[in-house]
Amino acid sequence: MRFVPAFIVDAVLVLVFAVIGRASHGESPGGFLVTAWPFLVALLVGHVVAALLPARPRRPWSLVWGAVVWAVTVAGGLLLRVAAGDTAQIAFIIVTTLVLGVFLVGWRAVAAVLRRRAGRPSDNSPVHEGSADVADDESADDAVPDEERSQAESAPETDPETGPQPR
Repeated sequence: MRFVPAFIVDAVLVLVFAVIGRASHGESPGGFLVTAWPFLVALLVGHVVAALLPARPRRPWSLVWGAVVWAVTVAGGLLLRVAAGDTAQIAFIIVTTLVLGVFLVGWRAVAAVLRRRAGRPSDNSPVHEGSADVADDESADDAVPDEERSQAESAPETDPETGPQPR
């Protein structure tokens, strides 16, 4: 049940989406549940799908998990809305896709940036010990031609006071 906190954040954002949408059309924001219910049901299905994927994302707050939830929420919510007899005009589909994308993936992106700044690895990429050191060494070696590198490696180190020292 690790996905419950992420589901709650997502559900609040879906409710905010419905309230904003109703208010922007001059409708009573109080009826937001009529607008939100298909997307809330699809949101729950999206979290279940993300949790059951064979190559599933590891954490509910990861960007990959958010992308899966977003896709299922938009597609499923629109299908449920139409099945319930409501409309889904192209403008509504576009706005729904964009706003829910910003909401459901956006907070996860902000969380990923904050984790990186705090020095924690991203949830979206595997952590390999020493991988940064290897990458730095490889890029430094690529900047030096092979001839100069082999001469530098075979040349004895030079101490300014005592002269060349054997390795």
